[in-house]
Amino acid sequence: MIRRALAAALALAAGSALLTGCGSGDAASAEVGVGNAGTKINVGPDQHRVRGTEDPRSAALVPAGVRRTGELRIGVGAESSPPLSFYATDDKTLIGVEEDLATLVADTLGLKPHFEPLSWENLFVGLDSGKLDAVFANVTVTEERKDKYDFATYRLDQLAMETKKGSGWKVRGAADVAGRTVAVGSGTNQEKILLDWSKEDERAGRKPVDVKYFQKPSDVYLALQSGRIDGYFGPNPTVAYHVATAGGTESAGTFSGGGAHLRGEIAATTRKGSGLVGAYAAALRKVIDDGRYAKVLARWGLSGEAVTTSRINPPGLPRTAD
Repeated sequence: MIRRALAAALALAAGSALLTGCGSGDAASAEVGVGNAGTKINVGPDQHRVRGTEDPRSAALVPAGVRRTGELRIGVGAESSPPLSFYATDDKTLIGVEEDLATLVADTLGLKPHFEPLSWENLFVGLDSGKLDAVFANVTVTEERKDKYDFATYRLDQLAMETKKGSGWKVRGAADVAGRTVAVGSGTNQEKILLDWSKEDERAGRKPVDVKYFQKPSDVYLALQSGRIDGYFGPNPTVAYHVATAGGTESAGTFSGGGAHLRGEIAATTRKGSGLVGAYAAALRKVIDDGRYAKVLARWGLSGEAVTTSRINPPGLPRTAD
């Protein structure tokens, strides 16, 4: 419950200056202005989601055992931040781009989505045990993960550098972060990229990056506003949401989560050999083609992460050294 409250609080705190309505907790009162086009993000429990319609060809690819249950058991991140997967203003309704896309897939396959919010490690335990049919939780395709799981891609894996608004700092690579103080999440792909940049700077005779770690997003944003750090390097969806809703920061640059030589992709994840990956890819291709997919990304401010098709098990991030 504490995690639920924190996620909801972050969502509302980010947009508190832009909230409209009478505070009744309905969808209208929870809308915040986002982006140059004046898009609205609804953080209330009544989501009015973009819904799909059953596609017989895609549905026919669902294994008989799953089809008989009539539902798709979907794992989502219990500790994710807006706009990926978080709790609405009622502190109990799961919302976010992950829930929206997973619902579209389930609709297209003629199944009812059933969401299970789990910690990161338990999402994979759920797949391994057969308790989950899919995970929609900002999972990047990696070569190591492909040993155990199948993937149907649905978003580009992008990272972003968030800075204080008006800083004038633009980041394109290693030289731009030399000597800067940057916050990053421990054990993340963006941490690896940042540390690689720092090593590159040292080899070139430049100052290394002063890397900082914080336990809470709120601590990161306080450090950013006070000038104790120059930037926060994190997932683009989280950065884009905070930039759009809080108003005091901006993006200094976006980067592929796969690095300079590989297009990283986020994917619907299922246990290897479950027989479901083909159905997921077919459903995703269907909603990409009919425009529903684009509407979902637009409502969360993530149109820049759109893919043109869903790929099954594409080249993933390389294996890490033992």
